[in-house]
Amino acid sequence: MTRSIDRDFRRFNEIIRGKIRKDLKQYVNHGEMLGRKGRETVSIPVPNIDIPHFQHGNKGSGGTGQGDGEVGQPVGKGQDQGDGQGQAGSDAGRHVREVEVTLDEMAEMLGAELELPNIIPKGKDSLKSQKDKYNTVSRSGPDSLRHFKRTYKEALKRQISSGSYDPQRPIIIPNRDDERFRSWTTVSEPQANAAILYIMDVSGSMTDDQKEIVRIEAFWIDMWLRSQYDGIQRRYIVHDAVAHEVDEDTFYRVRESGGTRISSAYQKAAEVIARDFPPADWNIYCFQFSDGDNWGEDSKECSKFLTERLLPVCNLFCYGQVESPYGSGEFIKDLRKLIDQHENLILSEIDNKDGIYDSIKTFLGRGK
Repeated sequence: MTRSIDRDFRRFNEIIRGKIRKDLKQYVNHGEMLGRKGRETVSIPVPNIDIPHFQHGNKGSGGTGQGDGEVGQPVGKGQDQGDGQGQAGSDAGRHVREVEVTLDEMAEMLGAELELPNIIPKGKDSLKSQKDKYNTVSRSGPDSLRHFKRTYKEALKRQISSGSYDPQRPIIIPNRDDERFRSWTTVSEPQANAAILYIMDVSGSMTDDQKEIVRIEAFWIDMWLRSQYDGIQRRYIVHDAVAHEVDEDTFYRVRESGGTRISSAYQKAAEVIARDFPPADWNIYCFQFSDGDNWGEDSKECSKFLTERLLPVCNLFCYGQVESPYGSGEFIKDLRKLIDQHENLILSEIDNKDGIYDSIKTFLGRGK
């Protein structure tokens, strides 16, 4: 029997998730999450709903309808206190409630709001994962895995065959030989995995604001691809004039002051793919972020490398150009020349945080 409190709780969750869906663009663009809770949930800040109530002032402090006064004259503690500078206030601010939502739920909301098609992965029959399934019965095992029904049946069969079973007094007493236990077999299951390569320009023209945009967008890209694949592997590549493979923390924190050669990052990405991710078995995604600066002669080398080495093995190669006060923004113009021949090359210009939402839709909206 369903209790009213259970119905109210379900209704509360529906309201909260409706609020999250309504404001999802705000959460995506500005990263308004209070951090990850473990690996499976995130906390979303949702404003509290305050119940209106009367609040009484101090006894004898006066108020409307008491004492002398003129029309329009402020009353009580609401009188003008000058230019607003003074001691710290004591009034309550806006209350925020943390609501935990699973990453799968957030991915579902993201897919619905952005109308993202489900991805059809390759390599399903090539990669196998080993899993244990409890699908057999054994004569030995721990007490925690004892199969009570099978143990009872074995004892019943033994007593009937030996003639000790009395239908008028049906008492079944299993002995050690009757005990049966749940057991398992190891089976291979087809598995579709994805490799994500994040590439970022960390030269002096990329500021902390641009890196924050990359961090937020990468979080949501990760969330969506996790919902589409059994396993995700990530690699991080940073570059100025030289490229390096780094860990996630270094990816968002490192900053260099040298020039920019994007082809060095493409070379490093090709090495990582050849080393770790055979293209026949892996769904490979490259997400590159830059402010568009590149050494002049290097852009031709980049176009050639993309066409011959990276685009043929990637499900998607996504280039996001982040607006920077120091970057030239020219590199995206060279990549536009390749779009007509390569449908898995996707370009996005991200002017500021408000552009993250549309950039994600541009990158993932083709279902590849």
